[in-house]
Amino acid sequence: MSDGWIGVDIGGTGIKVGLVDPVAGDMTSDRVKLPTPHPATPERVIATLEEAAGQLESQNPIGIGFPAAIVNGVATMATHMDPAWIGRDVIEEFSSALGRQVTVINDADSAGLAEVRFGAGKGQKGVVLMLTLGTGIGSALFIDGQLVPNTELGHIKIKGRPAEQRAAASARERKGLSWEHWVKRRVNEYLQEVDGLIWPDLIILGGGVSRHSHKWAKYLDVRAPVAIASLQNNAGIVGAAVRAYETYGSSAETPKRTTAQRTREGAS
Repeated sequence: MSDGWIGVDIGGTGIKVGLVDPVAGDMTSDRVKLPTPHPATPERVIATLEEAAGQLESQNPIGIGFPAAIVNGVATMATHMDPAWIGRDVIEEFSSALGRQVTVINDADSAGLAEVRFGAGKGQKGVVLMLTLGTGIGSALFIDGQLVPNTELGHIKIKGRPAEQRAAASARERKGLSWEHWVKRRVNEYLQEVDGLIWPDLIILGGGVSRHSHKWAKYLDVRAPVAIASLQNNAGIVGAAVRAYETYGSSAETPKRTTAQRTREGAS
């Protein structure tokens, strides 16, 4: 583990990669970030990931957070990616391209995993809901620390539209809204709706806007306690690396998995 484990966070606007100590939950390298290509076809995204990962020295398996529900290793949707991803065995595709073992989980699940293990949700019992406010809204649900994968709560309808079209950070930027207006009129509306469905013991808010929480957190109004993601925008990288480490252990001692094994172990 001396050279770290590579974690990858693939988003609608950027592909972020870094080396992680998966036991401590710390980044051990600078973060490499490249723009997500548009259109975000499999070929173009894989090429960008190869370029980014190639800047980091590690021979360990790679963990990838991907913006889709991942079922048995297959991407079942592609809200912020090219539709060509739908139905693809993403574990097989990334493994073949990168020449090593990989795990692939939903990107919000990856960020949530990091926060529950090392961040704002560490030690929290009961129901914890992680929401990432970015290009869209990702969600990760945990019960006593165990992940319930692929919840996709950013797609629930509010006023006839998917919630992420109103309350994501991209919606604030697109509409030129103030922090106060965005939170009071849109984010709180969404949080109160989700709170009434899930009744979480803790809500963790992450994504790129978490580093600006001093500008907007004071306007939050929801029944459940709210915490700001302590790993901020690195959570997805850390969580992805942790999933790879927990799946494969030491790469020097783990035999090569078959494709079927990779699919079963990497699916969330």
